[in-house]
Amino acid sequence: MKRSFEIGIKPSEITPESAFVQRRTLLAAAVACGLLPSALTAVAATIPATGEFSDLSKWPQSTTETPNTFRDITTYNNFYEFGTDKGDPAANAHTLKTSPWSVQVTGEAGKTGTFTLEDILKPHSLEERIYRHRCVEAWSMVIPWVGFPLADLLKRFEPTSKAKYVQFFSLADREQMPGIRYPVLDWPYREGLTIEEATHPLTLATVGLYGKVLPNQSGAPLRIVIPWKYGFKGTKSVVRIHFLDRQPQTSWNMAAPSEYGFYSNVNPNRPHPRWSQARERRLGGSLFAAKTIPTQLFNGYAEQVAELYTGLDLIKNY
Repeated sequence: MKRSFEIGIKPSEITPESAFVQRRTLLAAAVACGLLPSALTAVAATIPATGEFSDLSKWPQSTTETPNTFRDITTYNNFYEFGTDKGDPAANAHTLKTSPWSVQVTGEAGKTGTFTLEDILKPHSLEERIYRHRCVEAWSMVIPWVGFPLADLLKRFEPTSKAKYVQFFSLADREQMPGIRYPVLDWPYREGLTIEEATHPLTLATVGLYGKVLPNQSGAPLRIVIPWKYGFKGTKSVVRIHFLDRQPQTSWNMAAPSEYGFYSNVNPNRPHPRWSQARERRLGGSLFAAKTIPTQLFNGYAEQVAELYTGLDLIKNY
């Protein structure tokens, strides 16, 4: 049975990429990352039929780094359900049907069931945040994501005191996703966060990028973005959210536990067994003129998230 719910709204701010998208500002004032009180009322988000969002709020704390181009971001992807080469998702993901879409909520929560994407978006206004995105294979991008704080979604399901972790599952459909036919991973793809990580103000429930509806190859219609972690932690094409009291299984940790830990925080001091993670290559330009830069702890978001890991050995708990 599909359910809907009513909650209060918390508006937030973001910075759009004006060179690509023209839009008007809905909010005369708003809060940064939801840290300041506001009496404003947000307008509910929808997935526009035009493919472009016309109303986005602003988040002034976006990185000032130059974003990668839309082409960079949408043609160089990891989405193994559509193939293991970086260009496979862009070539194959047209088979993904993103409407209608529903998300099942299970586990340690007061409100469980199956919710439509419209139910999930209904109470929210969208914002665009320019985040650094780093893949474990030593390349990175700067992406203007469109979404809303994941915390605002999760609290609607009323997690119980037993909900210490949240697990996310991607769609696994052999008909729509050719990569599912091969045992590259134990399908469906799954990832997990502590409840504190999942509800941190930086963690985003994402439905678009560059002011446009999220392309299929980028995880449409709903994906998770955690900017201080390696990119594979962000589950794409989410169809299930599961609250639980113990650390959940995650796909890459199941496949190669010595290489991929549960936390997977960006850490230049913790080398991957097969390569250093001390430097990263910013995607864009030619291979021979690639820009390499030092990797920053927590991908540059240490000031905001380091307290989540107080007392935790980041080398052992990689």
